[in-house]
Amino acid sequence: MLDKKTEGRVAGKVAVVTGAGSGIGRAAALRLAEQGAKVVLVDLVDGRSQEVEKEIQEHGGEAFFADTDVSDPARVERALKQAANKYGRIDILFANAGVNGTLAPIEHMEPEDWDTTLGINLKGTFLAAKYAIPHMKENGGSIVITSSINGSRKFTGFGMSAYSSSKAGQVAFAKMAALELAQYGIRVNAICPGAIETNIGENTHTTPEVEEIKIPVKYPEGNQPLEHGPGKPEQVADLVLFLASDESSHISGTAIYIDGVESLL
Repeated sequence: MLDKKTEGRVAGKVAVVTGAGSGIGRAAALRLAEQGAKVVLVDLVDGRSQEVEKEIQEHGGEAFFADTDVSDPARVERALKQAANKYGRIDILFANAGVNGTLAPIEHMEPEDWDTTLGINLKGTFLAAKYAIPHMKENGGSIVITSSINGSRKFTGFGMSAYSSSKAGQVAFAKMAALELAQYGIRVNAICPGAIETNIGENTHTTPEVEEIKIPVKYPEGNQPLEHGPGKPEQVADLVLFLASDESSHISGTAIYIDGVESLL
């Protein structure tokens, strides 16, 4: 990490990262801290976010952890208020928390499983933005949303109707918010990763019925032609840093794909 935080690309800014304990959220939190941001780590208690907090602090950065279920309005509002009260402002929101949820054919998908996936992925994004905006309006800032290639350029995630719908909704939300918030100097963009080495599999539940809807299609060897393997969370973190920084000051309402051209197969 940088020894002189004043030299960072987001030096002095306050960043809120949801789903900060692992995967893309962890990588982004560390990258933003490295580049001088004060980082608020929003996630559930499992020890991992506290490890990220400790790592940032040990390298001279500022961070604190806020135990939050992103689908719970009261807890999200409290976390954003904590961030603003501690640091006086919010400049960057990385709405990243998400789950794959339950994979099942539509006819076998339980309504409560549908609600859980959309509640965390789509409602969670809305709540994070809703409660961050009042603390961003005065100085402007950047909201970055983790969507996916699923639901926008890829529709072969069999059994992932809830997940893909939530991710498509995030892109639409980003575009609506970008136009609405432009008057305040708040930019809103969505990133659409393909396969990335993360812990999201821990939140994936596959039903046996998924096998009924798989289509027998043979793909070329490997499904990320650019690198012949899944991307790294750090590669996504570099994109988040760019969108959070002033280097992307004229970019808003855009969905950016980061998938090693996987979705073009």
